[in-house]
Amino acid sequence: MNIKCFQFKRILITVCYLVLIGACINPKTVGFKTPVDTTDKPIKVQTKQTYSLKKVGVYASNKFDGARLNGFKLEDDSTAILIINPENQPINKSAYYAFNVWSDDSKPFYFTFQYPKGHEHRYIPKIKKDGNWSIIDSTNFYKKNDIVTIRLDLDKTPITVSAQEIQSTKHVKEWYTNIARGKEDLVRISSIGQSHKGRNLPVLDIYRGNKKKKDIIILMTRQHPPEVTGYYAFQEFLTTIIDDTKLSEQFFEKYRILAFPMMNPDGVDMGHWRHNCGGVDTNRDWSMYHQPEVKQTVQFITKTLKKDKARILLGLDFHSTYEDVFYTNKVREGTTMPNFIDDWFKALEKNIPNYQVNEKAGNSTKPVSKGWFLYGHNAVGITYEIGDQTPKGKIKLIGKTSAQEMMKILCNH
Repeated sequence: MNIKCFQFKRILITVCYLVLIGACINPKTVGFKTPVDTTDKPIKVQTKQTYSLKKVGVYASNKFDGARLNGFKLEDDSTAILIINPENQPINKSAYYAFNVWSDDSKPFYFTFQYPKGHEHRYIPKIKKDGNWSIIDSTNFYKKNDIVTIRLDLDKTPITVSAQEIQSTKHVKEWYTNIARGKEDLVRISSIGQSHKGRNLPVLDIYRGNKKKKDIIILMTRQHPPEVTGYYAFQEFLTTIIDDTKLSEQFFEKYRILAFPMMNPDGVDMGHWRHNCGGVDTNRDWSMYHQPEVKQTVQFITKTLKKDKARILLGLDFHSTYEDVFYTNKVREGTTMPNFIDDWFKALEKNIPNYQVNEKAGNSTKPVSKGWFLYGHNAVGITYEIGDQTPKGKIKLIGKTSAQEMMKILCNH
């Protein structure tokens, strides 16, 4: 072989290598009928501070992860205005808030929520006092012409008031670390990368024995920061799957779980209404992957599928909305499991007392995760939504039963 031929061969090998590396770094994009611009948008970061209304001896603070309070001012001797603004606009109307309040002396005091024009109150306040969460008593909640005011009995001990119970990245890490303890041969915790602000993006890789060629079920949650009830269903769902039961053991003979418990850590800890630190709804980025949280998730999944010669069988994305609902794709014939959705929903209605599945079927036109599962992998994709006010006991029952019935169906697949 002459020198020129040898050099050409080296160059060709190098180019092929770079192409392969590039393919790994930049996974295949997925087309949607209605594209969404998910490049970075500017956000306004709230100033972390303690607000003082010295005239009445009342204070408020947003100095904790998950807080949202943009201003605090006195209305009169018994009422303060809570100014709540989003991270940027346009944004959905579901205003999120979270703050601590206290006073110099014991007394009742009133707080009125103030949102930008076009936005309104969504979440019934949750109160944390003495370490325990509860829903505000209806006698202390007042609504008139879309203006919401609450009454609190204050003293020197801070009370946390929040749209939903606080589940920051710290709380989430404590949870998944705890459920994996003693199950290291099943649950492997690692990181797929970092968010805009350098926060960890965790993944739980769950399997027994040889992982090669095992069909994969994807579970994810917290794309939208305030949607905590969906996260609670995710917790119960995943805990049920890894429980030491005969069903679980049978399930993991054939399948593998990739679980992403914190898809938007910046938005969660920064108290965002909906977006990440790039000012984008990450559940509109499942096409071009402009945002690091989605891009690194897709890169990890793509690399895993290729390395282990596997395929995605099912993808569940856990969210919250005004009611319990499953958003499904209409296209089923020719997918990984054409009959799964019908069989699963029938099993839920059979095994949950007085329960009726609320399904809303429609093929995704915008780049959301359930559409990415369908169009990108020909897999079953479902957005699993839990109502804002669904009681915890019911969430646990739905989460547990849906996991059990999924495993039963898949074990017979």
